[in-house]
Amino acid sequence: QVQLVESGGGLVQAGDSLRLSCAASGRTFSSYAGAWFRQAPGKEREFVAGISWTGGKTYYADSVKGRFTISRDSAKDKVYLQMNSLKLEDTAVYYCAEDPRHSGTYYLPTDSTDYAYWGQGTQVTVSS
Repeated sequence: QVQLVESGGGLVQAGDSLRLSCAASGRTFSSYAGAWFRQAPGKEREFVAGISWTGGKTYYADSVKGRFTISRDSAKDKVYLQMNSLKLEDTAVYYCAEDPRHSGTYYLPTDSTDYAYWGQGTQVTVSS
């Protein structure tokens, strides 16, 4: 059973940077696309960024494009989200997820229903 664990969240000021990490366990090799989603209070979970299993393809929500960077270290089986120029509206619980359904492809779903594995979430709070 694949398990995902996020870390790196915290309280920062607007304009600061933060790097989230997602560590996977319970397998020996990943051919799954990875993604970050976030959910703010009273709002639906939304797609933030996705990365193909090789790391060669990425995709971002318009709201974070140019500020956030998703990457992965296959040797460590980790996916990262570097968040720069944080804004108040970035405040949310951030979740990492993996899509086993399209294993080995370069398809990057943005719908949360395509992702079968989820972490428990890490809180990111941006203050003014």
